[in-house]
Amino acid sequence: MKIAFDNSYARELTGMYVPWHVGGAPKPELVWLNERLSADLGFNPEDLHTTKGLDMLSGTHAPEGAQAIAQAYAGHQFGHFSPQLGDGRALLLGEVLDRQGQRKDIAFKGSGQTPFSRGGDGKATLSSVLREVIISESMHALGIPTTRSLAAVATGETIMRERAAPAGILTRVAASHLRVGSFEFFAARGDSDSLRRLADYAIARHVARHDSSLTEAPDRYRLLLQHVIDRQARLIAQWMGVGFIHGVMNTDNMTISGETIDYGPCAFMEAYTPHAVFSAIDTQGRYAYANQPSIAKWNLSRLASALLPLLDPELERAKVLAMDAINTFDTLFAEHSLAVWRAKLGLDSTGADDERLATDFLQLMHNNNVDFTQGWRSLVTASQNDETALRSLFGTSDAVAEWLQRWHQRFNQSITQTIDSASISTARTASMTRANPIHIARNHLVEHALTEATERNDFLPFEALMTAIRQPLEAGSIDSKFATPAPAEVTACYRTFCGT
Repeated sequence: MKIAFDNSYARELTGMYVPWHVGGAPKPELVWLNERLSADLGFNPEDLHTTKGLDMLSGTHAPEGAQAIAQAYAGHQFGHFSPQLGDGRALLLGEVLDRQGQRKDIAFKGSGQTPFSRGGDGKATLSSVLREVIISESMHALGIPTTRSLAAVATGETIMRERAAPAGILTRVAASHLRVGSFEFFAARGDSDSLRRLADYAIARHVARHDSSLTEAPDRYRLLLQHVIDRQARLIAQWMGVGFIHGVMNTDNMTISGETIDYGPCAFMEAYTPHAVFSAIDTQGRYAYANQPSIAKWNLSRLASALLPLLDPELERAKVLAMDAINTFDTLFAEHSLAVWRAKLGLDSTGADDERLATDFLQLMHNNNVDFTQGWRSLVTASQNDETALRSLFGTSDAVAEWLQRWHQRFNQSITQTIDSASISTARTASMTRANPIHIARNHLVEHALTEATERNDFLPFEALMTAIRQPLEAGSIDSKFATPAPAEVTACYRTFCGT
């Protein structure tokens, strides 16, 4: 099996990684393959089912052209700086150009110890691997920028976490694995040369793809910072729009590309609660749902601080440039967030009270303990003058009636009484449907699928869940259980773990 690897990170950024070897697996078994993604990457999916394909996906033999490396990076973890983290259980095999000519990283997660493992075994549980498959593919189907899952392999090993568990290896695909922590690593060491090389590489790979002149622009490092700020503001707004809680928003888990990365203790919210936390390790609620925008801004300020030597040779001027950039986050996030809420409300024009209309609806969901996904979805049929689903969730209180009156008035504001009004309404309903999914990776369904797969070797629940989440807007052809929240007592005690 031949794959055209091109290892630009290893080639251009010497000194920023450790060359390493893949560890292999004693008894590998391919338990899941993303056929669609493998074709998009230019691979022949049939080749990945062969012995050579399994050898590659299990790390038994590195494919020709790959140059396996463990990347170096630092990170603020729960607000505390760790000057050296790095790929402790990950390994970058190399890069390929997909069918659209976009450069993609191909990397392992859970492939074994590296020099950055810090005493850990570098392994991953098969359950955590399959969790990342489910959540990342759900996010992709929802149209949210994300790293992708190419394959999941059971290694045949048993490892100890909370208890003995089967081990697995994930093959992950990303626009890159550059993180805020990548820049923090060299800034903390005062290594301005490596910092500059890393920034120039990031600009060429993520900022200047459509305008190569930016690689020579005098203010290119400010442009890099601004680019990452905007990407992250948009990403967090999209997370919030589907009730997603990352769970561990450390700076080593924030990408320069603007993709979601590292699906450890993450979850989708059910009953709307602004301060919802599901991560077992987030005991203080630092990364709660409502805190995600402020944490993103805090993380980005760490990137700005790392880039100070590049922004301007005079420190005070560099600080001004950094602060000016960081201060745009609130406005950018507000704009992206309002665009998300307007789409969910079915509004195709700008109104002065749109933000209040959205926040009041969120408050109604909170007051009535309404499922986030179902609550927003009920507006789709309500927009067609069928309030049955909405009333079954919210009841008939005066507060609900008052809000509905305001929303209907605003919704109908731009539909004129012309011969085209029906087609306008139909188009808007279709747009609302796209903004308000019916299927997300519901936590109890995820846990059931993982338990059946890893403890009973029954992958039917996993496959059924994957079918549902890949069709997030479909209502008719999918079993209604995939659109139904867990009982409140299950959600109340639900906790997620990182799997390390």
